[in-house]
Amino acid sequence: MICLDEMGPESAKSYPGQEVVRTKPSDAADGTHQGAGRAKQELDYGRRGKGYIFGAFRPATGDALTHPYRGRTGANWTDFLERVEGWLPAEADQVYAIIDNLSTHRTTDVLLFSLHHPRWEVVFQPKYAAYLNLIEPWWKILRSLALKGRRFETCEEIGAAIEQATTYWNKHKHPFQWGRRRRHRPRRPSGIALTPSV
Repeated sequence: MICLDEMGPESAKSYPGQEVVRTKPSDAADGTHQGAGRAKQELDYGRRGKGYIFGAFRPATGDALTHPYRGRTGANWTDFLERVEGWLPAEADQVYAIIDNLSTHRTTDVLLFSLHHPRWEVVFQPKYAAYLNLIEPWWKILRSLALKGRRFETCEEIGAAIEQATTYWNKHKHPFQWGRRRRHRPRRPSGIALTPSV
């Protein structure tokens, strides 16, 4: 199974992060800030271009592939599908691709791609159910790795940051589990009538 989608449009701008920018420098000898100061982000007016990041994600292994494009067209989507076909292992007999219902995913070029690659079976997720595609929570992780707390002047810088973050992810990949990480909880004792804990 493979999950496919686009992230974007991503604009060349400043993305907020966790670093706090203080209005005054620290005035204590040890470098700590004495005043309560307001946290501000540097003003960033305007957009300096936009682009889309196309992505493929294999939840069972954690492998990911991303590639930037200037637009979200059927030709770009078909080009990305060809990249994914080359990226997938050749020994896989069947490829189940989970895709949303965007009109560019249903063009004639995509239909011809499906006919040319018979091992591909496209499964369209129901409308208004983006949470069923496991690439969506992975996009959040990728955004925090690549974009959080950074300022970009061009779309090419965003593409390079996404590529570095994807490389980092693939070096530290793990099977992706849906939902939140389970915390350790003590087991409740078995029994019919348990006294309520106060």
